[in-house]
Amino acid sequence: MFESLTEKLDGIFRKLKGKGRLDEENVAAALKEVRMALLEADVNFKVVKDFIEDVRARAIGQDVLDSITPGQQVVKIVHDRLVDLMGGTSSQIRFSGRFPAPIMLVGLQGCGKTTTAVKLARHLIGQGMRTYLVSADVYRPAAMEQLRVLGEKLGGVGIYSAGDNTDPVKICVNAVEEAKRNGYEVAVIDTAGRLHIDADMMDELKRIKDVIHPTEILFVADAMTGQDAVNVAGKFNEILGIDGVILTKMDGDARGGAALSLKAVIGKPIKFVGVGEKIDAFEVCYPERMASRILGMGDILTLVEKAQATVDEKSARELEKKIRKNEFTLEDFRDQVKNIRSMGSLQDILKMIPGFGKIKALKDVTPDEKELVKTVAIIDSMTRGERLNYQIIDGQRRKRIAGGSGTTVQDINRLLKSYGEMRKMMKKMTARGGMKSFGRGKFPF
Repeated sequence: MFESLTEKLDGIFRKLKGKGRLDEENVAAALKEVRMALLEADVNFKVVKDFIEDVRARAIGQDVLDSITPGQQVVKIVHDRLVDLMGGTSSQIRFSGRFPAPIMLVGLQGCGKTTTAVKLARHLIGQGMRTYLVSADVYRPAAMEQLRVLGEKLGGVGIYSAGDNTDPVKICVNAVEEAKRNGYEVAVIDTAGRLHIDADMMDELKRIKDVIHPTEILFVADAMTGQDAVNVAGKFNEILGIDGVILTKMDGDARGGAALSLKAVIGKPIKFVGVGEKIDAFEVCYPERMASRILGMGDILTLVEKAQATVDEKSARELEKKIRKNEFTLEDFRDQVKNIRSMGSLQDILKMIPGFGKIKALKDVTPDEKELVKTVAIIDSMTRGERLNYQIIDGQRRKRIAGGSGTTVQDINRLLKSYGEMRKMMKKMTARGGMKSFGRGKFPF
């Protein structure tokens, strides 16, 4: 996300390097380019104007600290202003003590409401809340079936069945009552959308709101529609009074106009962002982390959280002991590759590492996810004895493994060479005391 904007801003700030003091001339030149970059990113023009004026006032005439460059100081000012622009702090869902707490998802057709409902349910279950999924979309063919299928894949969530009922309002009333009877704490309600705002749709949503009194109404918007998403969110807010926004398809939005405009234009926070098609590709929106990503600073906190969600403390400590004793086997290697894959795409993981995008040699490198799949297939085709002691894998065994995994002997050779080099590196790190805190961070690599 934000790739285009990040690249342009990085180029602008690099030009400020080497200057001893920020004066009107060099700040004005930089901000002119920042202004163009934000407008090209489809950020609301009034938001851009206010943003530039605020940064100008903060930057001009400031002494540059000994420890940083003028470019870094401007980046810090822009970073802080971006954080303010997106709301300052993350905004969580309010439940207000009601059981079940109904949460209405609203938005236009095609914005990803149904998938988002399941993603939100997964998030709430992860917070320890008993969650109930409800589809009130009686118009789109198979909408209810889609929610049921996705919900069953998720597991651990209740799913309401409307039967022959075709009245969206009655469906919502009955679903909330059913959720209450069965002890659910949250009811996530997926409402119907249209291709554009119309009176019938909004009237239906208002009637649902009036009878179930939702604790939150969340507007689901497609980030890739830019200012259209902001304008539609404003209309929904005027009519329904939304409590926040969920931005979907953020992984495909290289510009970021909607993310940077929504809070300033409609006064409602972005609470979550969808960053992929998978059910787990869903994140709480932290303005500070988002600003860091925009400015190419990475997002190490989200990376740590993904790692912690993937690897438990016990597994991490067991892995640490194996590495210390030089007992890291191919079986362990395979498990760590699987852990990395479960954290998301390699491209997204690498972008969270501070400074990674600024390394020229790596800038245009796209990690090959297929190589990870191939690695797992190769190791799975080995016997347990071979996985525990790679040194017994001779020429004949390599041919057999290649045949079983659908790869070549050369692929096997490359994997074993990489694994051998990794073991040597781990041995050296252990000898130097470099693995001292390996288990504490719970990183799966």
